[in-house]
Amino acid sequence: MPEPTARAEAIARSILARTDGDIRLALPLGLGKPVTLVNALTKLVAQTPSARLSILTALTLERPSMPAGLARRFMEPAADRLFGAYPQIAYAGMMRDGTLPPNIEVSEFFMMAGRWLGVGEAQRNYIAANYTHAYDRLREWNPNVVMQLLAEAEDGTLSLSCNTDITADLLRDREAGRLSFLLAGEVNRQLPAMGGDAATLPGQAVDLLMRDGMEFELFSAVKRPVGVTEHAIGLHVARLIRDGGTLQIGIGAIGDAVAHALLLRHAGQSAPVHRACPLPPDGIDDAGAFDEGLYCVTEMLVDGLLQLFEAGIIRREVDGAAIHAGFFVDCRDFYARLREMPEARRDRIRMVPVSYTNQLYGDEAAKRAARRDARFVNAAMKATLLGGIVSDATAQGREVSGIGGQFNFIEQAFALEDGRAIITLPATRTRNGRTESNIVWDHPHESVPRAYRDIVVTEYGIADLRGQRDAEVVKRMLRITDARFQDALLDKARAAGKIGRDFSIPDAWRVNTPGTIAGWLAPFDLPQFPFGSDFDETERRLLPALDLLSETQGSRRGLARLVVAGLRSSAADEERACMARMGLDQPRGMERLESLALKGALAETRRAPQVIRK
Repeated sequence: MPEPTARAEAIARSILARTDGDIRLALPLGLGKPVTLVNALTKLVAQTPSARLSILTALTLERPSMPAGLARRFMEPAADRLFGAYPQIAYAGMMRDGTLPPNIEVSEFFMMAGRWLGVGEAQRNYIAANYTHAYDRLREWNPNVVMQLLAEAEDGTLSLSCNTDITADLLRDREAGRLSFLLAGEVNRQLPAMGGDAATLPGQAVDLLMRDGMEFELFSAVKRPVGVTEHAIGLHVARLIRDGGTLQIGIGAIGDAVAHALLLRHAGQSAPVHRACPLPPDGIDDAGAFDEGLYCVTEMLVDGLLQLFEAGIIRREVDGAAIHAGFFVDCRDFYARLREMPEARRDRIRMVPVSYTNQLYGDEAAKRAARRDARFVNAAMKATLLGGIVSDATAQGREVSGIGGQFNFIEQAFALEDGRAIITLPATRTRNGRTESNIVWDHPHESVPRAYRDIVVTEYGIADLRGQRDAEVVKRMLRITDARFQDALLDKARAAGKIGRDFSIPDAWRVNTPGTIAGWLAPFDLPQFPFGSDFDETERRLLPALDLLSETQGSRRGLARLVVAGLRSSAADEERACMARMGLDQPRGMERLESLALKGALAETRRAPQVIRK
């Protein structure tokens, strides 16, 4: 049997010959990329100047680069355990180090958040498109090769598994004669064989297949700690979800917090937390257990949704499925649970294209009937005081990630009877030792215009904006703004004539401080990692300290404060373990300053923890 690399190179040579050296390659986003085949083709074209390779894709997954300093000390020893031994995608490495040859180009319509901000090639070739319209752009581009990572069921049949999102529609167009392309597949048995459209791939549809290769380890998305801010947001959102309704949530700490809060609500454990909330009441309160259960329609299946499915909260079925999803990327435990799930139960999770999940047109009547009381929960970077949403790009126009399907779900929320779009964001962020509001007066770029303003949630509560006059929107947004920034924002609104000059901030809103949130949630047993973590106990203790150091970078005064705190700190056992884990238990030279700053950060997060530790 030839080596996997040799087989991949043979497939690459076959593609080159069958396309006459002019390759328009469509790659699935995220986990669906067959990395062995993609790398073999990329390297072959790079060595063949007469050939041309144009790649259209999204969400190229990468293990994080190893920066210098404390971040490297923390990440390097644990990288394989945390992220999996996921191989570097060749074209991504070439783009980063400036060696991508002129006969290869890569365009993405969604990027791994924050990873490509400083890479001009990626910024210039970014394509702005809503997820449902990405397929239209792809079809117009007319790919002649599609590559996909595939799963194999016990009976030997193949499954699109993690990525039906666009591939399923591409295959339908090929079957109907509207497109003509080669389909090259790479089997990875770590992928679960999923049902729905993922299971409808006939073997003869795959033109070139690498079935018995040396399988690479799947990318594992590391779970971030859920702190007091995220828990507060999750608890607020849980009051907006109706029993018997429809749910979509995203990946990350806020998504985990929302799922955990729904589990608490279902178990009857969230009511005492809500009663203890010191924030002004807002009159919104869907409560109680999920007796009928929820139905989930989502572009991305994430662990929080799987947890709700396993707990029996997501169980309302539509055409035999409790979950319809377009793609998934998550942690290794998530993949294992899907693989090991009994087939009959796993069949209640159906993988479908985003033309099904992200839009109503196409069997619209049935979709409307199924998606009753829909609550689409998505995260933002910033929001304006008038309700505009910033989710994908900086004020300078640099693409952080992409709009993806966020606007698709907001549009659905407005089109559906009783549908609501819920945007979540922390009220503030801290960089270079300076705290700034994520609620701003204006922003030169809005991902979602204020005509689509609906519900915005911060740790300080819920702002229901739909159909409200601008003056009322300003008030409701101020009510969920950090108190340190309320007055300056109110002045902006007054100057613009958007609120009366006689309006003043009520005293009840002045409680919007981090201390209020920490005091509210401190008595309750809210976990730092609701759904487990690959971080060990020492690493979990280090995380809030490293976050504090990261926020303080660039502030001499802030770093000096931490160094002084480190000098005064008495080394507890857990802190000694932390210093040893970071290789700073016996610092030398300039390491001493680094060691003192870390000790100070550990001391500060012990006294005023950034996260709630179980």
